[in-house]
Amino acid sequence: MGLTSRSLEYVMIALAVACAGLTLWLWPRFAGRGVRAWAGRLVALAVTQCAIVAALALAVNSTFQFYGSWGELLGEDDAAPAALSHVQGGAAGPVGESGGLVRPAPPQGLNTVHGLPSGPPAEAGKVESVRILGRRSQVANPAYVYLPPQYFQRQYARQRFPVIVAISGYPGGSFLLAQHLRLPQTAGGLIRTGALQPAVIVMVRPTIAPPRDTECVDVPGGPQAETYFARDLPEALRAHYRIGHDPSAWGVLGYSSGGTCALQLTLRHPRVYSAAAALSPDYRVVNDPTTGDLFGRGPAGERRKREHDVLWRLRHLPQPQVSVLVASSRRGEPDYGATRDFLAAVRPPMSAQSIILDRGSHNFRTWRRELPTALRWMNGQLTFPQDVVHGR
Repeated sequence: MGLTSRSLEYVMIALAVACAGLTLWLWPRFAGRGVRAWAGRLVALAVTQCAIVAALALAVNSTFQFYGSWGELLGEDDAAPAALSHVQGGAAGPVGESGGLVRPAPPQGLNTVHGLPSGPPAEAGKVESVRILGRRSQVANPAYVYLPPQYFQRQYARQRFPVIVAISGYPGGSFLLAQHLRLPQTAGGLIRTGALQPAVIVMVRPTIAPPRDTECVDVPGGPQAETYFARDLPEALRAHYRIGHDPSAWGVLGYSSGGTCALQLTLRHPRVYSAAAALSPDYRVVNDPTTGDLFGRGPAGERRKREHDVLWRLRHLPQPQVSVLVASSRRGEPDYGATRDFLAAVRPPMSAQSIILDRGSHNFRTWRRELPTALRWMNGQLTFPQDVVHGR
């Protein structure tokens, strides 16, 4: 049974109930004072508590999709197949062909998300479950891709679309962006009212090597997460979807760790992403127990760590010509002070705006309040590509 399957969840709940009932039934037999009685009570309590905790953990994971498979939980995430090495210069076939970098995937929880488009794609749009392969980073990352109704309409058949790469917090993934942030549902509503131009939205998680938190960083001798997001992901998407090739058509949005990634990627790769909307980000990447050593040792490691400090970059390096939106709250968000420092440090040609709530905690309720404004802001930054698909 799969890690996120309902069958496994129900089996564990039944097992927890059975253990609790068995403990109650056997408890009178363990009423003595001898070693066997004490051992019996300890074993009964330990087994029952383990069963209850396992059932609760499975239920939480099924709701939030922190880990999508046993391999992810055990740190055995799939690597991209060796056959990818023959793909040259960004050329890649469509899904299903040898060498294709975007491939269909099982639902990955998509079938349990409420409020997704239903009906003919040309009228409602569509959300696909895919795996996006990295030619350089050699990983396969799960994703959802929202395609607006216009993508399927005849009058747009040769048109390329703006693209927003949306990155979840850690842990978690595309499921949280769809179910709890309600990104495709919100974007679809804004597109219907004309508040958001038709755009392709790609929903991914910030780590490429779960359960390790890679923070969109190229780890020396380890996972190449920055390479994946700055080179592999755009290459794969451009080869498969009708999306713009110029940075002016590319934006990145994220919350929490995903917001941190959005800032880092836009400041470090302005020729890939021209705009970033960061909800509750951190302004520097640091090592912690979930990340391990991201930067390496010695002077080179210290330099890499410094360059992933956004405030240091703004004060010591030329500022790129990008647009950034940051969101925080005066009360409830620990990053409010750092957000003010960031806004004060921005200089032309870079531009920055902010969403500052009076009160809001680090949770989906806050981010859902900020999301429509962030999408409208993104709409004003991205240009609808002027290039078209030739030969169609």
